[in-house]
Amino acid sequence: MTIDSRGPQHLTEKLGVDFDAELLGLALTHRSFAYENGGIPHNERLEFLGDSVLGLAVTTMLYTRHPELDEGSLAKRRASVVSTVALAEIARGIGLGEHIRLGRGEILTGGRDKDSILADAMEAVIGAAYVSAGSEPATAMVLRLIEPLLENPERYGAAMDPKTALQEIAARQGFTPPVYAVEASGPDHERRFVATVTVGELSASGEGTSKKTAEMAAALDLWRVLDARERA
Repeated sequence: MTIDSRGPQHLTEKLGVDFDAELLGLALTHRSFAYENGGIPHNERLEFLGDSVLGLAVTTMLYTRHPELDEGSLAKRRASVVSTVALAEIARGIGLGEHIRLGRGEILTGGRDKDSILADAMEAVIGAAYVSAGSEPATAMVLRLIEPLLENPERYGAAMDPKTALQEIAARQGFTPPVYAVEASGPDHERRFVATVTVGELSASGEGTSKKTAEMAAALDLWRVLDARERA
């Protein structure tokens, strides 16, 4: 299993781990690519392992760093940092999407920038780091990657309930409650929804396979705009 020679070197320099080349290639292989190429192995087993490595690293760090937090607060902070949105943000920061092997369908539908694909690949890379280099280097890599997220953990907590988070930040900034408008298109078996949310003179849009997911995507985008204003 081979990948572009610049790709793994570029990634390993950013990640600071001595990866086994075969494992890194496997971590970057999405199931859509595997199915289109004769059912070769893909990254879901490494993703399973990486999820546990990530969870333990973050849990241990939060427990050690925040002795003042109770169990509920620790769990909430951990959930925000290891969420799909947070992991996708990390993946974008290191340019992971350009190296993921995808099937033609996923490429055509923007798979390289889908939160779910990026987050799963990020977990697979963490799993590959653990198998390649061991627990300590893999844990150190995880902590380096999540450090920027800890500067504003509320941003990733918002991803878990973006409509509530948007309503709260809008009220805090003196705006009226958010207003949503949703349009649907496509046949019944492939329905797509586009939601637009408006707060004052600001608006954002989001897409999804249901009204709820489209509204959540729009709410999260507009929350990010208001959060940037608040932090400026």
